[in-house]
Amino acid sequence: MRRIALAAAAAVVAATLLDDAVSPSRLSHARSPLALAGAGAFSLLLLYLVPRARSLGMSLGAGVAAGGCLATLVAGLAWRDGVPNPLVGGGIAFNVADVAIAGGDAMLICAAMWQAWRRRAGLFEPV
Repeated sequence: MRRIALAAAAAVVAATLLDDAVSPSRLSHARSPLALAGAGAFSLLLLYLVPRARSLGMSLGAGVAAGGCLATLVAGLAWRDGVPNPLVGGGIAFNVADVAIAGGDAMLICAAMWQAWRRRAGLFEPV
């Protein structure tokens, strides 16, 4: 499961950085060093902890969300003016990493709820 999460994260990082490089944007958002460190730490936690649940959906969702966090970290360090936001919709500027974080979180939560439902009989067993 960890390989799936890592592959998903790598794909998101590559897609985000490629999109940020190919689609130049005057819109950017500076991230503080604390926010960048938090993105890195959160992605490492997702990639380490979630695959231990042995769920394909949870691992894939965690990998996508972690990839978004890692892409934010890399873009924040690579671009001088902050993280580029080449996508604009409804007056909101964002990038592929933002979409990946939201989508990965949604996938992770849905997969966790599905796992809990499938294994509901064992939820109250002592650990």
